[in-house]
Amino acid sequence: MRDQIERRKIRDLRLLEVFRRVPRHWFVPPALRDRAYDDGPLPLDEGSTISQPYIVAAMTFMLQLEGSETVLEVGTGSGYQAAILSQLTRTVHTIERNPRLAQRAARLLAALRFDNVFVHQGDGTLGWPDGAPYQAILVTAGAPKIPKPLIDQLDENGRLVIPVGGPREQNLERWRKSGGRIYREHFFPVAFVPLLGEFGWKEEE
Repeated sequence: MRDQIERRKIRDLRLLEVFRRVPRHWFVPPALRDRAYDDGPLPLDEGSTISQPYIVAAMTFMLQLEGSETVLEVGTGSGYQAAILSQLTRTVHTIERNPRLAQRAARLLAALRFDNVFVHQGDGTLGWPDGAPYQAILVTAGAPKIPKPLIDQLDENGRLVIPVGGPREQNLERWRKSGGRIYREHFFPVAFVPLLGEFGWKEEE
């Protein structure tokens, strides 16, 4: 897995050490554990997925974490991304729409002693106001546009990394808040499951 990340020019030593330390195989279904470190996404229950290691690394790297931040993750899924974030920052709040996925991730993260991760069940497009402001926000599902509550909860000089586009294909973007204004950077195409919610895609779409 380290080779998958490094050969794509992500060479942050702190980030690479975290990827060596966090046991990815515990976050995939038992039947797929022999494929946990493959260079590709894997299906989870409830129509969700766990992103390939490179995408997890790239999105984390884009947040430019220094270690003191409070981070919001939208789309807990298996809990793997939250576990990675927890080793690079002070506090992680993560929101999962599906109650069963949220409960399972919370149990696993607690069992593995990722004690600075707080799992919440609800509509991630609304953010989590009780933990705001956030110095970094990471969205792990494809949005039709930037959910306004996430911008509102982003701290001054904060970074928001999010896939934006259609329900099947998106572009990875980073948004920064500076001087009360928002600045956008484009990166590369990705394919995430749709971000469902009040400020995302609707179930019927």
